[in-house]
Amino acid sequence: MVSQELLDILRCPSCVRSTEGLLDLYQDCWLICQDCGRKYPIVEDIPVMLIEEGDKWIQTSREQLPVPPPEIK
Repeated sequence: MVSQELLDILRCPSCVRSTEGLLDLYQDCWLICQDCGRKYPIVEDIPVMLIEEGDKWIQTSREQLPVPPPEIK
């Protein structure tokens, strides 16, 4: 589980330069940007905050996100 302290400081790396880039925790395994909709997986309790990874899931609805997220290769 990712600590609340870390969740409080994480921001979307794509949006943080122009907006707040706030993230919503979804199903305890995804971080979803409130501004752009990029979705960042949490794999083995580590948020994968790469823009490229968020881009992979941007068109996927919340309900269709795999729980747990797939392993990053």
